[in-house]
Amino acid sequence: MNSPTSDQTVLLARIADALERLAPSPAVKTDWLASPAYVWTGSSARGVDRLDAPDLGLLRGIDSQKERVVTNVERLAAGHAAHDMLLWGSRGMGKSALLRAAVRNADAAHPGRVALVQVAQEALSGVTDLFAELGHVERSFLVFIDDLGFEEDDGAGPRILRSWLEGGVEARPANVRLAVTSNRRAIVERRMSGQDDPINPRDSVDESLALADRFGLSIGFHNCDQDAYLAIIAGYASDHALEWDQGDALEWSRRRGARSGRVAWQYVNELAGRAGKTL
Repeated sequence: MNSPTSDQTVLLARIADALERLAPSPAVKTDWLASPAYVWTGSSARGVDRLDAPDLGLLRGIDSQKERVVTNVERLAAGHAAHDMLLWGSRGMGKSALLRAAVRNADAAHPGRVALVQVAQEALSGVTDLFAELGHVERSFLVFIDDLGFEEDDGAGPRILRSWLEGGVEARPANVRLAVTSNRRAIVERRMSGQDDPINPRDSVDESLALADRFGLSIGFHNCDQDAYLAIIAGYASDHALEWDQGDALEWSRRRGARSGRVAWQYVNELAGRAGKTL
């Protein structure tokens, strides 16, 4: 057999190099011990170097809710029995901020023992793979699904959640707990067909309520009154050395048409802008 010429050798090397470039790069393995938080994309995760969360003392008007969430996350970080959590209720009242702050607080008490993993709704179908990875890691994880709500074509969502919460064959491992935020306690599709069913008119509603009941902690958040709204502003303004006026703060909420922790923070951001400061 004739040996390849130098030109053929060069050509073969170029072909091999081109094929190597076309081949997909091997997936980068996630270091589940390196970061305080992660974002799951459905097939892989990326680490977040800093978990952005307010100080727990700045979350006002939700003292009862804060105590229950912080205690539960502390148990998870310590390796003790902990609950799955459903945080439901009014928009802008600190549900997501409280979860982030609780994980950061628990991590300070138990360095490196707990991490937050945020999962977007469109990545829910890949969470079984996520659980398979996390189950082999010597660390506790709070898997966080924010602002959960189902439209008419999202019927798979409740079934996926139910499988995890009921302990099916592919349920989440013992070192993982779920935290879900939603605007409603009844995680139900936004349509009336269930009520229009002439045979079982309440089946769909009852099924969704049963799903909510499968969370060990179901914690409601409600619109804050004027005093709580002003107390939230006072806390943030003091922390950032900002001057403010009660009448101006109330006028801000009237223009926004709401009083909530989010509206209070937006007002504080406005104060900082007026003062030429950053937050």
